[in-house]
Amino acid sequence: MGIKLRLIVMNFLQYAIWGSYLTSMGSYLVSVDLASHIGIFYAVQGIVSLFMPAVVGIVADRWIPAQRLLGYCHLLAAVFMGAAGYYALSAGSDVQFGTLFSLYTLSVAFYMPTIALSNSVAYAVLEGAGLDTVKAFPPIRVWGTVGFICSMLLCDAAGFQTTYMQFLQCAVLGLVLGIYAQTLPACPVSRGGEKKTLTEALGLRAFALFKQKKMALFFIFSMLLGVSLQITNGFANPFITSFREIPRYASTFGANHANALISLSQISETLCILLIPFFLKRFGIKKVMLMAMFAWVLRFGLFGLGNPGPGVWMFILSMIVYGVAFDFFNVSGSLFVNSETDVTIRSSAQGLFMIMTNGIGATIGTLGAQAVVNRFVYSQQSPEAMTAGWSTSWLIFAGYALVVAIVFALVFKYEHRPEELAQAKH
Repeated sequence: MGIKLRLIVMNFLQYAIWGSYLTSMGSYLVSVDLASHIGIFYAVQGIVSLFMPAVVGIVADRWIPAQRLLGYCHLLAAVFMGAAGYYALSAGSDVQFGTLFSLYTLSVAFYMPTIALSNSVAYAVLEGAGLDTVKAFPPIRVWGTVGFICSMLLCDAAGFQTTYMQFLQCAVLGLVLGIYAQTLPACPVSRGGEKKTLTEALGLRAFALFKQKKMALFFIFSMLLGVSLQITNGFANPFITSFREIPRYASTFGANHANALISLSQISETLCILLIPFFLKRFGIKKVMLMAMFAWVLRFGLFGLGNPGPGVWMFILSMIVYGVAFDFFNVSGSLFVNSETDVTIRSSAQGLFMIMTNGIGATIGTLGAQAVVNRFVYSQQSPEAMTAGWSTSWLIFAGYALVVAIVFALVFKYEHRPEELAQAKH
């Protein structure tokens, strides 16, 4: 099996695991009367991302080959997610927040670092084969999105959207990748014998990137944009599904198959990943991130104005722009970090990028979004009032994204040099 094909399989499984529950868990929590806790279930992914990716990245840089560590993390995550699913099965409708949340948290604590770690593995393997990561990585990463879509559609078609089975689906896929990762090509670790400072030994040099104004601003805005990342994952499915309570929308396809509708977002993501090499080299990181920011404005705004009936076109358009919103920030940002950092701290730097986006940013975003939704949606009694509350909530999120985009355009200074990006592999 060729190097690229092996990395394609890795990426497919990496995101199929996440796709098993990420867009549908909110609806499951609503079904077991835990709707007011949706935010913390998604925020804990950010909380563990504050430290786990950096710690795991340090270990991968210094001691354990990244591909082996990737497998160990997936095996542990799968065990705890399987335990969460088994508990939910045993408890039925009497699911207790504390128990389910604890098992779920332990699982995501080991899963979240694998996102950055899988990128590091891919970059190391591609560079070891003498390939240009900017050109070679996006077509490989796109299969991760394909895996996410397949997993979402499986969850929908099998009727898992509102049941604990989505957790068991996730656990099975995690076990498969945990084993498969052990067969990937070896990644280098830095075991130099020279005397190192404590900061270097712990791999904390990545934090020194904040001394560079360009990188400091990049990471700060990554955090601010990261606020938007998990909002639709946590609340889009419950939002769209809630239209089933309104007679004129009860029989619409979208209201009954939210995951299938949301999967259009990932299909868009698949196509947009392939555009990244062209857009990065043509426009540079600043313009590409600005495109992502304005796409988030449209993503949220169209949710606020649409419905699964006559306004379903707005939902569909929202799904289409998601590819730009997510990929032009997440994947381009990862490539930018890889090209701007020294090879000895790249895994740590990728971990730092995760801390700022899926850590601090996503934690603030999901907890803030839960407060907004509780205020405007779950405080209402009638389905119609709740729908109006959802609309208000989405427009508030769109307003936030617009402010961030405007400030970023004014503050972030970056001179685009296509020739430097082309040399990133060196």
